[in-house]
Amino acid sequence: MMSDAENTLIFTLDSGDVTIRLRPDLAPGHVERIKELTREGFYDGVLFHRVIDGFMAQGGDPTGTGMGGSEKPDLKAEFSAEPHVRGVCSMARTSNPNSANSQFFICFGDATFLDRQYTVWGEVTDGMEHVDALPKGEPPAKPGKIQKARLAA
Repeated sequence: MMSDAENTLIFTLDSGDVTIRLRPDLAPGHVERIKELTREGFYDGVLFHRVIDGFMAQGGDPTGTGMGGSEKPDLKAEFSAEPHVRGVCSMARTSNPNSANSQFFICFGDATFLDRQYTVWGEVTDGMEHVDALPKGEPPAKPGKIQKARLAA
């Protein structure tokens, strides 16, 4: 049994820390990828390149363009019935359901039209106000970024 700390991810953003409870019960493969990339420092300094007010903040692309990802192979979809609501963290992908790699998004509000089409891997438990504070735009004029990503354990 994993401790809560082993399933807690912390993103330090420009305005403060965002604590995310990882959900290996929903998406074990995606959670393992997020942990692996975090341990490697992949997310440190990565921009939120697409932030749509009332919808979501997207990041996880080292190029900052929305077209990049890690050098690891794409992941097989792990869709669930978990609703895309405020604070939910889910993987971004192309039109191919099995194309998630490193990009993710955090929902600002109800986005349940995405349910069963995108892989939910976590939920913000603290610091959602820091996600809310990210500069908006596609891309934002001065994008917010993940200063540091770390696992609590």
